Formats: sequence, C-alpha cells, structure tokens
Amino acid sequence: MIDARIPWWREPAAVGPEPATGDRGGPSVEPHQRVGFAFWALMGFTFVLLLAPQERFPVLAPLRIAMLTALLAMAAHVFSRLSRGLSMMAFTAPTKILLCLVGWALITAPFSYWPGGSVTFLLENFSKTVIVFILLANVVDSRGKLQRISWGLVLMSVPLAATTIQNFMSGISLQTGDRVVGYSSGLTANPNDMALMLNLILPLCVALLLASSRAGTRILLASIACLLTVAIVATFSRAGFLTLMVTGLTYFWLYRNRAERVWIPVIVALALLALPIMPSGYVERISTIVNIEDDSTHSAETRLSDMKAAARLTVANPLVGAGIGMNVLALNEVRGETWTAVHNVYLQYLVELGLPGLGLFLLLYVSCLRATGTVLRALQANRSDGLFHIAEGLRVSLIAFAVAALFHPIAYHFYFYSIAGLAIAAAAVCAAEQPVQALQRAGLARHETVLS
Repeated sequence: MIDARIPWWREPAAVGPEPATGDRGGPSVEPHQRVGFAFWALMGFTFVLLLAPQERFPVLAPLRIAMLTALLAMAAHVFSRLSRGLSMMAFTAPTKILLCLVGWALITAPFSYWPGGSVTFLLENFSKTVIVFILLANVVDSRGKLQRISWGLVLMSVPLAATTIQNFMSGISLQTGDRVVGYSSGLTANPNDMALMLNLILPLCVALLLASSRAGTRILLASIACLLTVAIVATFSRAGFLTLMVTGLTYFWLYRNRAERVWIPVIVALALLALPIMPSGYVERISTIVNIEDDSTHSAETRLSDMKAAARLTVANPLVGAGIGMNVLALNEVRGETWTAVHNVYLQYLVELGLPGLGLFLLLYVSCLRATGTVLRALQANRSDGLFHIAEGLRVSLIAFAVAALFHPIAYHFYFYSIAGLAIAAAAVCAAEQPVQALQRAGLARHETVLS
C-alpha cells in the first residue's frame, strides 16, 4: 500500500527487491507501485528528444520543452534524494570515469584551438549529454522503470521508422537528391543518424520480445523489429548496414547454444528472400564499402582522407589535443578549409582530447559493457528473466555502437550515453537483487553517501 503521506515528488523507499512477476519472469510493472515524478519527467524528455513535437507544433518551440523536462527530472530526482538524506547521485565507477573525462576536457580547454569555443561546447552541448547519462543511471532504479523506458524507446522508434519509410516511398530526399530524409528532429533528420538510432533501439525490441510470453505482444514487437530493419535499409546508410550485420552476427553467436537458435535459419531465410525486393541501387551503394572508387558521391574517399589527416594531427599533438569540439578547426589547418568533422568517434576523442581523452572514453565504454556482462552472469541460471534479456539487448546495442562509431561524428551526442546510462541502471537494479560482493569488485554497485 502506498503511504498517502508521501508527496508526489518523492520516490517511495525501497523495502526489498522488486518481484519479477512479469512475462516469463520479466520486469514487473505493478499498478500499485509509484514510479515517481522524476522518472516521468525523464520519459518526457526522451519523448521530446526523439520525436521533437516542437517541430510539428511550432507553438511549443518558445517553451524549450526539452530543457524544461530535463530540468524537472533533475530537480525532482535531486530533491527526492536529498530529502532522504542521500547524496545527489550514486557514484558508480562508470560515472566517476565520465566525470574524469569532463574534467580532462575542462583542463585542456585553455590549450584549445579556440578556448572560448571549447568551454561553450562543453557547457552547452556535452554537459547536457552528461546530465542525461547521470539521470538514466540514477532515476531508472527498478525493474519496472527499466521495462517502461525500454518500451518507451521501442514505441517511440515506430514513428521514426514509419516516417523514414514514408519519405522513401514518396521520394522525399535530401538536397543532394540521393538519400531519404529522416525524421524532423536533431537526432534523426540525417539518414545516417536515423540508421544509427534505429540500430541502437532494435536490440531492446528483441529483448522485450524474448521477455514476453503473450502472443499478441510478441507479434507486435516482431512487427516493430521488421519495421526498424526496413527503415534502416531505406536510409541507404552503409554504416547502418554494417551495424545491422554486426547486430545480427552478435545474436547468432549468443544464440548458438540456446533455445533461441531455432530462429537463426528463419532469419537467414527471410534475409535471402528479401534480396530480390531490395530497393533499386541499394546493393550498388553497399558495394562501395569495399569499392570506394565506385562511389559517385566520393564521400567514402573524403572521410578516409579526413581520417588520415586526423591521424597526422594526433601524432603532432598526442597529449592535449585540439580542444573539445574543435576537430573541425584542427582539420581545416591540415587538409584545407572544408569545415567538416572527422566521421569517427574514436578519432574525435583522439584529435580533440588526445590519448588521455580517448583512453577515458574507452575505459567508460568497457565499464558499461562489463556492467551488462555482470548482469548476464548473475542471471545465467535464469535466462528467461526479463532483466537478463534487457541487459543482453543493451550489451548488443553497445557492441553495435562500437562498430557505428567508426563512421559517425557523434562523440558527445546522446546516442552512446543513453544506452550506457541504461546499462549502468540495469547493473544497479541487478545489484539490488543479487549478493553485491561481485558487483562491488567490478565497481558497479551504487555507492550511496548519506548526508549528515
């Protein structure tokens, strides 16, 4: 029973592990459990971030609803924790690594190609991403919340994918005329970014499908997975294709000795049957991955040239870098003024923050991957557990990002940090239900500081 004396903005005190009473032992979403205002504000921010209602309804634009929902989530979460005598956030090892990365960006800002620009980028761009990571890692602290936000992301991906397919069928393309326009939001307007977003959400869709025992739910999720796959193809994104292939191969490897392996021949057969109905020119575009001289847009050659220029910059300045957000200025000096960023996350960190910056990012990535691995090992005996499937989906998303990062200039954007935050949240939920010794050794248990 909910204590009526608990204010609406307060998170109810946990009295024990949340029971796993959902589908096939999956995350439970119990109607009597109060989720908390901070979580719903975070869900609202995610909705605004992905679907950008202000683009559809310009009257919302002056309200800056993305910033408003993020601030509400942050304020509600901080107030709830402080009112319970806790520190503002739980300091897991990945969170500490991220804060070290932010600190390094701040330390190196005076040595930047444009110090003021680096400070502005850090405060106005990267700081928002960091806040979202911290909110996800802290606010999503139960099975129910983890399931809700996973469902939210999957359902929000439907209009993204549907719009992409509709634009493709209608011939609505970019100004260059050769690629479809994505969804009208900052994260998915570009077809490459759209393919990336859908590739990261697809494993969560698979996770929810596997965690459900209801036929109707499974059919719905299978349909959404097919929709996302078709939309990824419609973007004609070579990086999207490679990421999708890596996702598929990862699942084949994971399921090779499991009951789910019965789906492998079915998926392979469907893929082969789909080959004759691929969009015109798709196979030719994908073939330019290995035959870059056949690319009429010369984009592959340009990006390869930029990567070589970035490597030369790193050799010249391996420690400090060009300053956060300044890889474009640095590359202009080396290869001429094209005002384009290097399309590689690892080279972005290397050029802008030097070897220490790249090292911290890789350490953060590995720690998030380890977080999902810790959950999978803890629940190895109960693979039907919904938390197991969600952690596995997040792990596949992280692996997919590692490949996509080779082709995207998104080092400080929400794509990776959203999945990473959920990975840390999944580890924390597992830590609340399992003996925490192993998680503490891995640095993944939440360290709560009680304020005196």
